Amino acid sequence: MTHQAAILPSKGAAFSIEPRVTPTPGPNDLLILVKNIALNPVDHAQRAFGFFVEHYPAVLGSDIAGTVISAGSSAPSAFKPGTRVAAFAPAFYTRGMPDYGAFQDKTLVPAANAVILPEHVSFAEGALLPMAVLTTWSGLYSIGLPRDDVLAAAGGKGMIVWGGSSSVGSTVVQTAKILGFTVYAAASEKQHAYVQQLGADRTFEYKQPDVVDQIVKAAKNDGVAINIGYDAVGQWKYSMEVVRQAKSVAQGRVVSAPPLDDDVPKMEDVDVKFVLAPEPADVQAGHFSFVFNEWLQENLASKKLVPSPKVRIYPGGLPKIMDGLAELKAGVSGEKLVLEV
Repeated sequence: MTHQAAILPSKGAAFSIEPRVTPTPGPNDLLILVKNIALNPVDHAQRAFGFFVEHYPAVLGSDIAGTVISAGSSAPSAFKPGTRVAAFAPAFYTRGMPDYGAFQDKTLVPAANAVILPEHVSFAEGALLPMAVLTTWSGLYSIGLPRDDVLAAAGGKGMIVWGGSSSVGSTVVQTAKILGFTVYAAASEKQHAYVQQLGADRTFEYKQPDVVDQIVKAAKNDGVAINIGYDAVGQWKYSMEVVRQAKSVAQGRVVSAPPLDDDVPKMEDVDVKFVLAPEPADVQAGHFSFVFNEWLQENLASKKLVPSPKVRIYPGGLPKIMDGLAELKAGVSGEKLVLEV
């Protein structure tokens, strides 16, 4: 049995649509019939620069939604054939191993990486979720807020989210609000109403030259300390400066969804880290299972968390991945590009 896949033959090459032998799920895996794929900035970085890719030919991509074809012998019984799911295809963590990439119409994912979609969530909406939710929780872990400690750490404290209308940023806003943080979000003014709808307590136009001063002043007026920042778009100096001025602890913490580079400011009293899931493999699997099988399952079913940002269907299926990534690289605001397979 074969299926169609977008194959990356080498670093920087164009994708080639080719048949692949459909894999059989291992004991903890699900074989998914993919209905929708959401595109992410990391997809461009992996294709163009070989970021976290060691295996060529590779199949990339992370965000999928579809139906379970079959499940491994040790997978939870809830994942029956035909079950509607969203899942995180671990191409990033498998370094491009083709059986586990999203850019194909059938793929393997660990059952720990999947969430059952409630009926009120479409496949296209479901595809928005996996990377953003996992990045949110892995970011909290990266700055020393393990899941068992987050609620206690949040009480009465604020978080600045930079890029609040982005895919990751809008999910961080919702998650922080669910956890009890007072949420300050920087985003384009045209997205403020939407970001507030998702749970931001205050929103700020990120282009304003005095935006940092505005946020710090607002937090002080609210009597809220901002000890934690989450940068979803790579504007580190702003979120770091907010934390530096508005924190109530000796060492503030900022997490960055984009990879860090030489432009990151050096601040002795603010630590900044790139998002990374915990290791080793068994600990990582437990982290993924908590994120998808427990936390997201519960909050998606209860509608406390909604898929965000807005879906824009990108027509043409797998052959249009290159075009979609080019548009994503050029800049997309307040929406996420989703392919139909």
